[in-house]
Amino acid sequence: MSVKFEKETVRDTPVPGGRREDIAQKVGERLTGGMSQTGYLAAYLQQLQSNPLRTKMLTSGTLSALQEILASWIAKDVTKHGHYVSSRVPKMAVYGAFISAPLGHLLISILQKLFSGRTSLRAKILQILVSNLVVSPIQNSVYLGSMAVIAGARTFHQIRATVKAGFLPVMKVSWITSPLALAFAQKFLPEHTWVPFFNMISFFIGTYVNSHTKKKRLAALRRKHYGDGRRDD
Repeated sequence: MSVKFEKETVRDTPVPGGRREDIAQKVGERLTGGMSQTGYLAAYLQQLQSNPLRTKMLTSGTLSALQEILASWIAKDVTKHGHYVSSRVPKMAVYGAFISAPLGHLLISILQKLFSGRTSLRAKILQILVSNLVVSPIQNSVYLGSMAVIAGARTFHQIRATVKAGFLPVMKVSWITSPLALAFAQKFLPEHTWVPFFNMISFFIGTYVNSHTKKKRLAALRRKHYGDGRRDD
């Protein structure tokens, strides 16, 4: 007795949205590397370990310039030529690359060395306190002073007045966000990724503060302009 097996033809059934899912999967694998660890994120993390300061400088410089452009776009703050890219953009890039990144690299490295190998809850809380009471005040003072110079301040008195006026409001924001960010970094991130992570947090906060400041300045200019116009009438 013979048994005959007939060949069955199996056709692939198109999955709704399959092409979009494939594209999303390919993009995700390219960014993260998937299982191969060859994506952009993996390459970036490798550069953070092999060339930490240079990578942090490029990251901070790029984010600082992008923050200025994005804040101008949100606030509708255009130049006299109708562009969102003003002379502040390259200055912010220089600040991010040559001031913010090296300073953050130094301070975070010191903070990590002070608490190296200490994983208790008490040590983590103490690290957060040192960050908020020592690291953040230094970084915020340098940030405010640099912003004063970028805005046109040229004397020590002008820079000091800017730092004094903005220090407490900026510190209040730091005291809210910094403990949460540092606690997250302690729990989930390797130490060499801390500075870029904090740069991303600063990017979002800085974009909000910068755009809010621009909106207030533009509103004040409009009030002055229309007010002067009414007096002329």
